[in-house]
Amino acid sequence: MNKIKGISLCSSAGIGELLLKKSDIDIICANELIPKRAACYQYLHKKTKMLLGSIQDVNIKKEIIEISHKNNVKFLLATPPCQGVSTLGKNKKQQQFEKDKRNYLIFDILEIVDNVDFDYVLIENVPRFLEMRFPYENDLLTLNEILQKKYKDKYYIESQILNAKDYGIAQSRPRAIIKIYKKNLIWNNPQKQAEISLRKAIGYLPSLEAGEISNIKWHSAKAQNPRAVEALRHTPTGKSALTNKIYYPKKENGERIKGFHNTFKRMSWDEPAPARTTFCGSISSHNNVHPGRLKTDGTYSDARVLTLLETFIVHSIPQNIDFPRNATDTFIRTMIGESIPPLLLYKIIAGIGG
Repeated sequence: MNKIKGISLCSSAGIGELLLKKSDIDIICANELIPKRAACYQYLHKKTKMLLGSIQDVNIKKEIIEISHKNNVKFLLATPPCQGVSTLGKNKKQQQFEKDKRNYLIFDILEIVDNVDFDYVLIENVPRFLEMRFPYENDLLTLNEILQKKYKDKYYIESQILNAKDYGIAQSRPRAIIKIYKKNLIWNNPQKQAEISLRKAIGYLPSLEAGEISNIKWHSAKAQNPRAVEALRHTPTGKSALTNKIYYPKKENGERIKGFHNTFKRMSWDEPAPARTTFCGSISSHNNVHPGRLKTDGTYSDARVLTLLETFIVHSIPQNIDFPRNATDTFIRTMIGESIPPLLLYKIIAGIGG
């Protein structure tokens, strides 16, 4: 069976597309603005042509359209930046919005849709993306309203929020999914599955303390602030160190650190991981600490963030993956935090054709 040729816009480092080689889609061309991300995409997807630069560049846009026509491209994947106007519409931020060209990337994407006869278009983003309003025809409309105005006669348009934890991924990660497809075609949603707990997903891996290195690829623990480590050693699974009466996070001068209830917080073994954000390498950020195991001395092990391997697992990234040599821990975690889990994207695309 011949694969459907596709293009990817606002592609970032290509994390979300890691499993598409198993699908019926062949991404032949991608576009990314930031050189380091584009280089990582090219490293991970060597057969895909990468166009480096802004999609708002007339020449790049023209080349994308030409490549699409020449290769009979029928699938478009896009994850535009999500600054947008708030759900309040006309507010004090309106002027800033209008000055920020990134907010109009969705219209550049739709311009490509207007110039290429795609069968299937997938736009994915954070859930808030569906609530944002954009200036269109002297009004402020949601993207779904704009799409209905432009394409309702040619395409089915389905906007929804899918959570990765419902589709075989050990992470609670809601994503806004917009499917646009011709009315003579079929594009089914993936089937829901039982949630996968952290215990099942990563419980077999050996414990590591902060700064400890293992002989398992990608399974080594980042070094952490000793004061935070001490507080978390006395923090049970599922709890935040901020609630501790004696061993709580402290500043250098001994002053108690204040924060939200889900900072310095251990995850729960019996639930999927919370969403992995761009700050998933920070022990003080939201819901980032390993669940830990109760030790014989009454303290808890693994006072640390998830290792990269554990993060790969809960994000459905292949465990044997390699990244470019200059890809730092922070860069990799940032790219993961911005991406859709690869298995979720694969399962969404697998619904094409029924």
